Amino acid sequence: MSENGPSTAAIYARVSTADQDVGRQLDEAREHLEGLGVDDVKEYPEVVSGAADTREVYNELLDDVETGRFDLVVVHEISRLSRLGPTEIHEFIQHCLEHDTGVEALDVGLKIHVDDGELQQTIYSMIARLMGDLAQIEHTQKLQRIRSGVRAAQNAGKWTGRPPAGFVVEDGYLRVDPAEFLHIREAVTRVDRGEPYAEVAEDTGIPESTLRNLEGERREMYLAGNADDDRVDDALDDVRPLGTPEDLDRDDEQLRERVERLEEELDL
Repeated sequence: MSENGPSTAAIYARVSTADQDVGRQLDEAREHLEGLGVDDVKEYPEVVSGAADTREVYNELLDDVETGRFDLVVVHEISRLSRLGPTEIHEFIQHCLEHDTGVEALDVGLKIHVDDGELQQTIYSMIARLMGDLAQIEHTQKLQRIRSGVRAAQNAGKWTGRPPAGFVVEDGYLRVDPAEFLHIREAVTRVDRGEPYAEVAEDTGIPESTLRNLEGERREMYLAGNADDDRVDDALDDVRPLGTPEDLDRDDEQLRERVERLEEELDL
């Protein structure tokens, strides 16, 4: 580190799903380092969905810190340094300090630098562990609120997950996609008659894995329009009554006409 401050820095950014974007974390960390006059910066963005997942980018950062490559490591939030609890945060800070690297967390204004006194470093490390504890508690409470909200929505008859094939979610409620439902019903019926999965999949464009997964109650949902889940059963009202597979040749045209009428009504 130069007398005027850090000259090299690393940014560690982490999200828990591929749908999330690390861009905001990186942007704010870059802006912070620009304010410090640091232009030699390496970024370590990572997606980690669970504590047991391999953290290749995090481990790469640890290895690079060990070489003495950086004067400073910046994270947007102190909790991004850990999926295992505050102990890991403390170990990360100690690892950095042992290799002449400071640590800054923007969310709590935490700044632990190599030239700080030993007592000051110890106090800041204790604060970091406390912040890690609070972050872990907050994360647990957030998950509990989400689960509680999901249960409440389900109790109200709303669909909270990915809809089954041939269905859509509208205003929180499950609805049949008539054309897609009929398409899957025809494919399931062909399989039920003994046609090879691979052949039906190739003809219909429905993945073979999807067809194989439609067993038991799920198959009955398409063939007979019955489901144990009240939310699915209510949605199936739009396409009832459905004949048995043996009746499909006879009532196929009638069912198509009902589906076409339903689609026209939905378009209005």
